Amino acid sequence: MKTVFDKLYDEYHQDLFQFIFYMVKDKQLTEDLVQEVYIKVLKSYSSFKGESSEKTWLFSIARHVTFDYFRSLKRRKKSVLDFFDWSESGESIMDENILPEAVAIQNDEMRRIYHIIDRCSVDQKSVLILRFIQSFSIKETAEILNCSVSKVKTTQHRALKTLRKHLSELDLKEGIE
Repeated sequence: MKTVFDKLYDEYHQDLFQFIFYMVKDKQLTEDLVQEVYIKVLKSYSSFKGESSEKTWLFSIARHVTFDYFRSLKRRKKSVLDFFDWSESGESIMDENILPEAVAIQNDEMRRIYHIIDRCSVDQKSVLILRFIQSFSIKETAEILNCSVSKVKTTQHRALKTLRKHLSELDLKEGIE
């Protein structure tokens, strides 16, 4: 079991960490949730049937762990949307090899995108993160979200339409042509 776990950790840890971080925007909380994902993986790997890739299975577990966390917050009368206010996050995950000027531009653009993604529904945010930040295929995204391929396509289309609309509005507000 240790070799399978090591393989999963080596191949997917960074992507898994980023996926959860984009959802919760808190490094310490992300570390806690990632640890919970690995505990569930260790406990349930023997029941993994291979009906999907290990990566898809792992991210499905991560999605459930993250959503369980949000549900627990909701039970405490807090809104899930408060935890998607990415514009408030001072933390970012960056490639250390990028030049400082590029980092500054990238951070500004990412803050802008995160601010706009905040206007999407939770389903739309999940699809956008999985498809465009984590680079999952439509089929893998559907498996992770436990929905149909057509629902992912529709949700992605609506999310991109919402993003375009809000980007245009923001550009007009900021005087960008």
